[in-house]
Amino acid sequence: IKSAYRKLAKKHHPDANPGDTKVEEKFKEISAAYHILGDEKLRGRYDRGEIDESGQEKMSGFQGYRQSADGGGFGGGGAEDIFSEIFGNFRSGGGGFRSRRMPEKGRDRKFAIEIGFVEAALGDKRRLTMGDGGRTLDVNIPAGVSDGQQIRLKGQGDPGIAGGPAGDILINVSVRPHALFTRDGKNVVMELPVSLPEAVLGATVKVPTVDGSVNLKIPAGSNTGSTLRLKGKGIAGKKKEDRGDQLIRLKVVLPEKPDPDLKDWVSKWSEKHEYDPRGKLKT
Repeated sequence: IKSAYRKLAKKHHPDANPGDTKVEEKFKEISAAYHILGDEKLRGRYDRGEIDESGQEKMSGFQGYRQSADGGGFGGGGAEDIFSEIFGNFRSGGGGFRSRRMPEKGRDRKFAIEIGFVEAALGDKRRLTMGDGGRTLDVNIPAGVSDGQQIRLKGQGDPGIAGGPAGDILINVSVRPHALFTRDGKNVVMELPVSLPEAVLGATVKVPTVDGSVNLKIPAGSNTGSTLRLKGKGIAGKKKEDRGDQLIRLKVVLPEKPDPDLKDWVSKWSEKHEYDPRGKLKT
């Protein structure tokens, strides 16, 4: 590149062609092209459309236009195309330098989205705005996505350079905590408050799930810490049989206000029914 530049710069130097304005303009174009092509960082920025051939920042909305020093436009993709246009002898079989653009993968686009717990459990759809002329992309958020997971959409990023593959879209997912549910692998876990009569006598109660409320039968004699299972009400998977369960941990809750009747009844009951819940504890 340097050797070819010196050869052409010498040929089109204004001192060698006094008074020839066309040659002078050509010399400026050659110098500008070499400035870009000879600097790896500038060359990369030019190929990505971030700067023009003079090294100036491109104005938004004009990524497809490359203005030359004399007001014209260079066609094609990167700085090597400018060299090819200016140095007409840079072609296959012509001897000397041959301009070859190596295929490069397009730039990846990164996004961050936040979704709710239920949407993460069952899947969701989101629309991304790319910021390149208002292009939008509808994205399926897969069921079972976890907090901090990255979703890759291959080939949906920026176009490749010189025939290279397109970049990808990378979506970093954040899942908001839920007031009732937590996650344990494929299972949804929740704590369910139950009254003393429900725990002692058993009952059928409404329980929230990620699919909506369902009926749950509480067995008589249930205690705090008892765990009940709702099959197929957990985190969804690719197949129906992959879905997890909902685990419900019971918590017996006494009345908020003191109840004299309850106190009197428990007092009489305990006189005839002694038991030690800590009898199995070992020190």
